[in-house]
Amino acid sequence: MSSAAQHGYFESLYAASEDPYAVRTRWYEARKRALLLAALPRARYRHAFEPGCGVGELTIALAARCDRLLASDFSARAVAIARQRTDGLPHVDVRRQALPDDWPLEPGPGAFDLIVLSEIGYFFDRQAMQRVAACCERTLAADGTLVACDWRPGFAQRSLPAAEVQGILAALGLARLALHEEDDFLLQVWTRDARSVAQCEGIR
Repeated sequence: MSSAAQHGYFESLYAASEDPYAVRTRWYEARKRALLLAALPRARYRHAFEPGCGVGELTIALAARCDRLLASDFSARAVAIARQRTDGLPHVDVRRQALPDDWPLEPGPGAFDLIVLSEIGYFFDRQAMQRVAACCERTLAADGTLVACDWRPGFAQRSLPAAEVQGILAALGLARLALHEEDDFLLQVWTRDARSVAQCEGIR
């Protein structure tokens, strides 16, 4: 799908509904969000980045575990909704960005100790997804966590299968901490620190 077509698709979605994917009401979405949050190896993060934030449901949950959180979306309408919903959270910054071109490189290398790519990778073609992966590599902190969660069934707007999206990220060579695989979605967590959560806490 071209950039112009994507823009029209998302703007029409959010014009028709403030929650087009029913992320606030579906048990499927609440459960998936809970699994993602439980898979994070640390209780708290200094500075997280969540591109493709949509209406901000995951953003609100991540904000409870981050000192600073940058969230962004391609859709101006989604950004407006997410900003409204996070208005009482001064440590959350919601921006309109078109990735990979607008990936926030200005903080410098190692800016984010958490990057969450939830349900966005399959909208990129392979070259763009490789650029996104390179941006993750550049901006992920030395103690950073990278998360990817992707819907697996096919749909008209998909550019890449979930397995290929996450294969591109896996090729960065980070240590895989967690893998959760269902018919509906694929969730993986990678870290720069190869130690398990128990090892980090001195349990083993």
